Amino acid sequence: MMERKNGMRLPAVVLLAALAFSCFAPAALATAEEPPEDLPAAVSAQDGAQEETTLPGADAAQQDSAAGTGAANPHETIATSVQENPRFAKPQLDRPCRNAILISIETGDLLYEKEPDAEVPMASITKIMTLLLTLEAVEAGKISMTDIVPISEHAFNMGGSQIWLEPGEQFTLDELIKAICVCSANDAAVAVAEFVGGSEPVFAEMMNARAAELGCTGTNFTCAHGLFDYGNVSTAEDMARIAAECYKNPTFVQVSGTAAYTMPATNLHQNERTINSTNPLTDTGSEFYRSYIKCVKGGFTTLAGRCAVAFAEQGGHTYGLVILHADNASLYTECDQLLDWAFESFSDRPLVDTETELTTVDLTKCRAQPTAALYAAAPVSGYGHADDVVSYAFDLPESIPATVKNGQKVGTATVYLDGYEVGTVDLVTHAEYISDFRTDSKATLLLLCALVVLLGALTVLTLAAGGGALSLRRRKHRR
Repeated sequence: MMERKNGMRLPAVVLLAALAFSCFAPAALATAEEPPEDLPAAVSAQDGAQEETTLPGADAAQQDSAAGTGAANPHETIATSVQENPRFAKPQLDRPCRNAILISIETGDLLYEKEPDAEVPMASITKIMTLLLTLEAVEAGKISMTDIVPISEHAFNMGGSQIWLEPGEQFTLDELIKAICVCSANDAAVAVAEFVGGSEPVFAEMMNARAAELGCTGTNFTCAHGLFDYGNVSTAEDMARIAAECYKNPTFVQVSGTAAYTMPATNLHQNERTINSTNPLTDTGSEFYRSYIKCVKGGFTTLAGRCAVAFAEQGGHTYGLVILHADNASLYTECDQLLDWAFESFSDRPLVDTETELTTVDLTKCRAQPTAALYAAAPVSGYGHADDVVSYAFDLPESIPATVKNGQKVGTATVYLDGYEVGTVDLVTHAEYISDFRTDSKATLLLLCALVVLLGALTVLTLAAGGGALSLRRRKHRR
């Protein structure tokens, strides 16, 4: 499970339970039963070429289990399968799915998980790594968005979701990236992979190397598109790492949230082509539409089921969601339920004020008050659940000598919310604490003043008495 650390703390969403790949012998691909979710409206007439695969070598029971309709128990809900966390109430989801992870992008906090480390096929969300490597190459200046990308026979012969590229046709890198994001075009993904890596196998090696750099331990890429399930696996946790890294790129955020794109004419086609996303999460006319969803990438094969990676932003807070191996009916419902729950359950709230005593420190040289009360010098706020517990770690001396002035800094307090660091604040006093020395000195001074006055008075009296006796003796002597 991904822990919340200073690096990436994965924060939770839906993951697919591990599939027993060793039980299946690789065989020829067969056409699946349903059109891919990413198929654009402009090419919907080609529903026969789908982003689905089956395992012809597997028996019926194995096929049912892989599809989530047999031994996988499709009636098992997230609410009953996820490990209970006393931190706060978990969302009560009513649809079956296998794997998920939901994280806070700002903090890395893991908010929800279900089997996040199961290695499963990932379908077209494979293309997130394809996009990451391509955009990083652009940032490094190795390639440009205006570069012309050649279309090979290999790219032309891809199946599944595509934009029907032809060998020798010329597109800019920018145009193909948009085709990948908007309609999950497999042919565009292969063309880009060949352009960046020289060949798709070499590009797959680059994908695996980058995944390892990001700390992924359950991921293996065999292709740039995800159409083929054999050995092309990841985990919800790993995919969250990859997606969070890709989300840092503004081009990815902008393009992956696009609902439609008109591709210009090419050297082989004189007419423009409009491609459309069929993802209901970004369709304003869909019951599943959410305005806070900024970008989403989906995918589907028979083995992988319905998969999605989504980022949602609202009120200055962003969540990343990965769902693997949901069924047709549950994917979008679970995306909505998890993200709705996150935005409804977490909020900015005050954690520390300046008027509440946080701790005390022992005082020396002050018999009147053995300790000094300490307060936060400034308020501290944090983003979290209403049930999150606020705690502190104090950096203080064992004791301090009086005198201590009002508002004096004595130490610091590190503030934690649900055990995770929020920030550090100075600790100050709200009163003056007087030392015994100052008290004793004042008393001594008053005593000395009194003695001086007393001595003065005695001196006056003595002089007065002595002067009278001397005058009397003088008068007697004169007589």
